[in-house]
Amino acid sequence: MNFEENIIKRQNSSEYFDTVIGHIEDIVIGEEFQRMVNQFMECYYFEFEPGEENKIIYTEIYQKYTNMIEAHIVQHLNRKMSCFDMDLFAMELENKKTQLDGEIFELLYTLTDFLAFKDMVLDYKAFKEGAYDDLTMGISVTGLQK
Repeated sequence: MNFEENIIKRQNSSEYFDTVIGHIEDIVIGEEFQRMVNQFMECYYFEFEPGEENKIIYTEIYQKYTNMIEAHIVQHLNRKMSCFDMDLFAMELENKKTQLDGEIFELLYTLTDFLAFKDMVLDYKAFKEGAYDDLTMGISVTGLQK
C-alpha cells in the first residue's frame, strides 16, 4: 500500500473522524472562534423572524456564515492535520447524522442545514430580546478534589 492509499484508508476510518471532531471541539471552544460567532450574530440576528417564510437575505447571511465558519475551521485543521479533507469530512458527517448528538454536532449541522442555522439565529435573537433567562449565573464549575 502506498502513502496516498494509506491516507485514504485513514480518512475513511472512525479514528480519522474522531480525531477531526476532537480538533474541531478544541477550535470552537477557543476565544477566537466564540468572538467571531458572537460578532456575526450581533451583525445579523435582527434580520431574522420566526415563521415558515424565509427571506432572500437569509440565504445571503447563511452563505456568509458557512463561508466564515468553514474557512476558520479548515484553516485550523490544516495546521493540525496535513491530510485533512473538508469534503470527505462533510460527507462522513452527513452519513453519521442520525448517530451523532451534542453541541459540536449541532454547530456542524448549521453548516449543512439552513433550518438548523435559522433556529440557532432565532435562539440567539430570543436571548438578546430577553425571551430566555441567562442561565450562566447558576452554573458553577469546580475541580475534583482527591
